Amino acid sequence: MFLEALGSALLGFALAWAAVHRLPDRLPVRAIVLVTGTLGGVFGALVTHGALGPGHLLATLIGAVAVAAVLLSLLVRPASRRLRRSAAV
Repeated sequence: MFLEALGSALLGFALAWAAVHRLPDRLPVRAIVLVTGTLGGVFGALVTHGALGPGHLLATLIGAVAVAAVLLSLLVRPASRRLRRSAAV
């Protein structure tokens, strides 16, 4: 269980780090995103491990990444829209 938790935390952190570098203008402060990804991975591993039981390492890590991705997607803000004015105005 310890290796599942550590692996899921590292996967969640890596996913959050990739999101910070890919979408820096659409996410809040970097520290919040990194903590959310890490804790989302650990929580996802806990839920998946509780649902499947021991002995499903790969499925637990997949569940951890899925939950971390969902939580990170909740932090993404919409792209800024500039007002385009027509030539007539």
